[in-house]
Amino acid sequence: MIPILLADDDTELTELLTQYLSQEGFEVSTAHDGNSALAQARSGHFELVVLDVMMPGLNGFDVLRQLRVESQVPVLMLTARGDDVDSVVGLELGADDYLPKPCNPRVLVAHMRAILRRSENTSDNNTREAKPDLQLDDLQLQLGARRVLLNNTPLNMTSTEFTVLSILLEHAGEVVSKQELSQQALGRELSPYDRSLDMHVSNLRKKLGLSAQGEERITTVRGVGYQFMKGQS
Repeated sequence: MIPILLADDDTELTELLTQYLSQEGFEVSTAHDGNSALAQARSGHFELVVLDVMMPGLNGFDVLRQLRVESQVPVLMLTARGDDVDSVVGLELGADDYLPKPCNPRVLVAHMRAILRRSENTSDNNTREAKPDLQLDDLQLQLGARRVLLNNTPLNMTSTEFTVLSILLEHAGEVVSKQELSQQALGRELSPYDRSLDMHVSNLRKKLGLSAQGEERITTVRGVGYQFMKGQS
């Protein structure tokens, strides 16, 4: 059983989802307000947090903002249907993915499994240790440990950010299409108006900063995708 936290103030919904998710192999704990959600998420017990935006006390954004100070546990945000602002804000704060409510439980499980597949918590330890590191100029990705070092200083990355970065760095100097990146990093087809990849790349740019040459490390090739730039020797 995979331990997860389901944080939503709709008690009827959480009961229904708990029953469904339990049948899908998840050990579900619940929280119905932001303060309780934050306290439980900080425990380190969970492999995934499903977090509703609208909760009493701390809202979902406040919970995520405080959680990201100390934890990179994967987070799936539940947002109001059609509210692009909520989804963008959630991704900016470090959510791994989002789903609009109400959502089909099967779709929810698919998103959860996609997040967990790219999370270090569900990777096979032996496979992870066997993976070689990726190195480019002052940036190093330790694929086995899923760590990012910039000038030998560790950077905090969500599991999704790490996966996006590893794909781009593995193909440094080449353009990776958004469709390919969505398939490999998010585990789904790229849909119209989906800002997830854009926001994850934006977060990576902020964390990585400019290269030693004072240039963006990740460039956008309009209408195609993204390219991790190789430094000039």
